[in-house]
Amino acid sequence: MIYEWAPYVPVAERRRKVAGEMAKLAKKGQAISPVVVQGRTIAATAWGKAWCANMESYSDYSNRLPRGRTYVRNGSVVDLQITPGTVAAQVSGSSIYRTTITVKPVPTAKWQQICADCAGGIDSLVELLQGRFSKGVMDRLCRQGDGLFPVPKDIHFDCSCPDSADMCKHVAAVLYGIGARFDSKPELLFTLRQVDPAELLSKAGSGVVTALAAGERTLADDDVGALFGLEMDVASATPTAAPKKPPAAAKPVRTTRESAQPARASAKPARPSAKTAKPSAKPIIPSALPARPRDPATRLLAALRQAGSLDNAAARAATGLDAVAVRPLLKQMVAAGVAQVQGQGRSTRYLAVGKALKA
Repeated sequence: MIYEWAPYVPVAERRRKVAGEMAKLAKKGQAISPVVVQGRTIAATAWGKAWCANMESYSDYSNRLPRGRTYVRNGSVVDLQITPGTVAAQVSGSSIYRTTITVKPVPTAKWQQICADCAGGIDSLVELLQGRFSKGVMDRLCRQGDGLFPVPKDIHFDCSCPDSADMCKHVAAVLYGIGARFDSKPELLFTLRQVDPAELLSKAGSGVVTALAAGERTLADDDVGALFGLEMDVASATPTAAPKKPPAAAKPVRTTRESAQPARASAKPARPSAKTAKPSAKPIIPSALPARPRDPATRLLAALRQAGSLDNAAARAATGLDAVAVRPLLKQMVAAGVAQVQGQGRSTRYLAVGKALKA
């Protein structure tokens, strides 16, 4: 029997064909989410890098993963969807191949131990998703065997390509694509492993505040600027100093009429009234004074985290800004990954990502 090689199809031609197929699926209402890698760096954030490093650390994968790097870098992963326990992807090759990766959930006992070991080390959900916590916490979450990341026995591959290898280059490309996706949506790691990231906060120690106050404390500093891409002034990043005790009132100057009646004034000295003596018995407590208003970006995020969702009217009320000024802040929240858009036009609402995850 004589075998013949399939005719070579240029990469540009294949890309045009794939783009047409994806456009047809999009017209049918199917959500298409390609993996886009800028340059040669596949993952740039803590969670993306940690996923890729975990995959590369296993000898079962180390010799096969490199086959997928070129594929993911040149945009061959044309669609990647992450749902609880499953990654469904479409990879462009000689044809469009369907690749499915199933991942077992984190066992309950293991997840409870992870939460207990990380108690007190994570202050807010935003801090968790951005990987801004101690190295010890990150090491615990990424620890092989009993950490958050799966081991080879927890993962099963399936690809429609004719390659008989357990891990073909399309599967390898999808594994790297998952790491790239965690760069922009780190919450999908917890979705994939079927655990609630909020439990890492609820099991924190007594010194950690996990409600709205914790989000305000974390985001009231320079982190707000980094999160929203805003340039914060120094005054908004420093805590409000305790107000100084007001100086004693100056002795009033007598008017001409008062100076003309010295005997009457001295004969009837003014008695200290209860109203003037009361403040001296109760000194002013600095913490009871109204706090200095925070910047609009912080107020908007705090209102979103407290309510769970906001419409445009509520966003304006929370910030005191008009519709034109508040719109860029809402877009920056969505770009930063702390909010999601629901609806269009007047029915548009912005959902807090933390609230959605917990639900």
